[in-house]
Amino acid sequence: MILRHSFEPRDNTRLAHLCGSVDEHLRSIERLLDVNVSRRNEFFRVEGPKANAAHAMHLLQALYEQSQRPIAAEQLQLALVQVGADAAQEGTRRGRAKRATAAAAEAAPEAGEPGAIALRTRRADLAGRTPNQLTYLRNILAHDITFGIGPAGTGKTFLAVACAVDALERSAVQRIILTRPAVEAGERLGFLPGDLAQKVDPYLRPLYDALYDLMGADKVGRAFEKGTLEIAPLAFMRGRTLNHAFVILDEAQNSTAEQMKMFLTRIGFGSKAVVTGDVSQIDLPRGTESGLIDAERVLRRVKGIATTHFTSSDVVRHPLVARIVEAYDAARLDDA
Repeated sequence: MILRHSFEPRDNTRLAHLCGSVDEHLRSIERLLDVNVSRRNEFFRVEGPKANAAHAMHLLQALYEQSQRPIAAEQLQLALVQVGADAAQEGTRRGRAKRATAAAAEAAPEAGEPGAIALRTRRADLAGRTPNQLTYLRNILAHDITFGIGPAGTGKTFLAVACAVDALERSAVQRIILTRPAVEAGERLGFLPGDLAQKVDPYLRPLYDALYDLMGADKVGRAFEKGTLEIAPLAFMRGRTLNHAFVILDEAQNSTAEQMKMFLTRIGFGSKAVVTGDVSQIDLPRGTESGLIDAERVLRRVKGIATTHFTSSDVVRHPLVARIVEAYDAARLDDA
């Protein structure tokens, strides 16, 4: 199928932003949707399978409407991730391609629209970008304990921290507690210098990064001083009761079954807990069962607990990350 479209009124600056340097944005759309995109001035031509060509053309239109400024690589990648997910579901959602694809290119649903989830963070454009991310956010808001399981780059930790910041801003909780197991990723670091905080800091650095992005460095510093924000290794959770807190256990695949049970039983009144992890990257000693795998099996029928599984189609990092995840998954299946 061949589709043609002219962007009016003609704006050379916006056309340049839409196409990217040396038409790199157009080439990205071609690779994802298996179409051919060509243009002459403001006239665009898309050739390919009917559904894919329609997705591509609607995506181009949506991106053109946002092209007053250069389209950042992250913005384009997020749009491509969503449109790829929509294209994959085309067989079960015939007739909805135009609406789904146009929505995919938007930074976030407008406040007040059905399905929109507005979070109060420093990032005004923060929203779920894929169906699984939207489900994950809804699960966190609706359940006291939520598991997010999937590969790197799917937003598990970042979205959980965003929900925690939102809950703190709305005074739904009194503090945020972030924790993760202090387990090295396949290498021995030996004895680290400094006091206790300096020793555990390398393990918790990804959580700091998310907080700085969502709250700002100054606000994070004040929150630590006031005690409304705490980051600690998982081992320090034993014996505590966490009331009116939003608690996140990150890298949970590296917890043992005993540690996972200990963590989940710390939850007190008015608290929420989110557990995130990637069961394909377990750094525990050989023969030690992951607490995340064990918890998913043991708790799958417990009411009040939700689990969201992410796949490579939810990866919102560099497009190569999704392909790397798929390659490793395929290799594991071949070995099995």
